[in-house]
Amino acid sequence: MMVVTDQQDTLLMANLADVQVTASRSFENSDAYRRYLKYRRYAAVVYPYAVEAVRAWRDIETQTEGMKRRKAKKYIRQKKNDMKNAHKDALMNLSRTHGHILIKMVERELDIVMYDLIKDTRGGFNAFTWNLMGNLYGISLKEGYRVGEDPILDMVLEDFDISW
Repeated sequence: MMVVTDQQDTLLMANLADVQVTASRSFENSDAYRRYLKYRRYAAVVYPYAVEAVRAWRDIETQTEGMKRRKAKKYIRQKKNDMKNAHKDALMNLSRTHGHILIKMVERELDIVMYDLIKDTRGGFNAFTWNLMGNLYGISLKEGYRVGEDPILDMVLEDFDISW
């Protein structure tokens, strides 16, 4: 913070983070509004993990660009283990809706279907297994994020922009 004094006037100057201003939302009924509030609450919980996942993916892309396949797999495995050790307890306590919002946040930012992302980093069998597990809980990893499919989720994801 900086203080500027001119004769008898004192001004405090500070740099603030960017602020996004949106119009007030309108909803069809109270159920849609409650769902919006629930999604916003859940998105606030998973937002740091989505940011971390996007950064990790971008780091993996840049670091493994010129590597041989074996070294790239070793680097990806090390990155996965680091993230797993750091976030395992917190991620294990998330609900299905938390996971769904987290997946959609990452897919929206990277513009990659989660199934393909897992397949590229962990292999086809792991992608198949995770998609099967997701289907048990009603989430398909092969679908991807489509704008307009869930308008309330779209509103929430616009509010929580991951771009950095």
